[in-house]
Amino acid sequence: MMSENTSVSPAGGITPLQQMLASGTGALFTSLFVTPLDVVKIRLQAQRTPFSKGKCFVYCNGLMDHLYVCQNGSSCTAWYKSPTRFTGTLDAFVKITRYEGIRSLWSGLPPTLVMAVPATVIYFTSYDQLRDYLRCRMGSQGAHVPLVAGALARLGAVTVISPLELIRTKMQSRPLSYRELRVCIQSSVAQDGWLSLWRGWGPTVLRDVPFSALYWFNYELVKEWLCRQSRLDEATFMVSFTAGAVSGTVAAVLTLPFDVVKTQRQIELGDRDTLRVAASKSSSTWLLLRRIRAESGTRGLFAGFLPRVIKVAPACAIMISTYEFGKTFFQKLNQERRLSSL
Repeated sequence: MMSENTSVSPAGGITPLQQMLASGTGALFTSLFVTPLDVVKIRLQAQRTPFSKGKCFVYCNGLMDHLYVCQNGSSCTAWYKSPTRFTGTLDAFVKITRYEGIRSLWSGLPPTLVMAVPATVIYFTSYDQLRDYLRCRMGSQGAHVPLVAGALARLGAVTVISPLELIRTKMQSRPLSYRELRVCIQSSVAQDGWLSLWRGWGPTVLRDVPFSALYWFNYELVKEWLCRQSRLDEATFMVSFTAGAVSGTVAAVLTLPFDVVKTQRQIELGDRDTLRVAASKSSSTWLLLRRIRAESGTRGLFAGFLPRVIKVAPACAIMISTYEFGKTFFQKLNQERRLSSL
């Protein structure tokens, strides 16, 4: 089968370390291409409704959503507080590049990569390893294997990264030394237990795990179909790119209600930590779902449909095609090494 050409196998695959290098490279390329879109979106958002001190907003680098905390209110000199005025998206791209320099389109990116790249490496490497293990145990014809492997891989990545993202948000909300941060975490654990480190884990899992399961299930199907249509033995860069974009779009649309809830919940939890806002009854994920539906109808659960698809489709396409290209490169490299050693 075509899908076996890019998987790890004893006969001629790639090592887990090479998988990690391929996924890490894909993560960097994805963030470089997608981050400018979110930077422009945030700048336009800040122009319409200026961020107040301690106010949280969501920043996406194409790999993960991160919580940013505005530090100094109206006097804030951070990238999202620049005084340049824009009339629209294209105008923002032009003016940011002209007056602030092209590097400003990647403002705020480096701190988020510390979390996003390891999370992506864990996720993609785990998926490949789980998929190959399950195919070996269940048979390579199991169409449900990518669905199960995708869900388990994302669950593992979210569980590992959630406490680190919470710590990053706390450090951003006010300058803390490592000793003060340790004391802060210890007091939080003493007050609310160890599970407090995974606050916000639930809504993230509710969005990311179904998204991942649907994404990998559709990706493997679309990739296989495109290869059959093109009479290819293995996926090319463009086949992977197209399959990634299609499967990412389908998964993004079907999980949009959970994305709306997750964003609101993330900001709510951030405000609680930074502004010491008391928890409201709506902090429950399911209560938020019901409240949004009651206030805005079913359409409210699909708010932001177009921006999410515009962001997710290219991010998925770039990430998976770069990852598959990297794996193919290492496969050929390993084959050449084996041939030269004969």
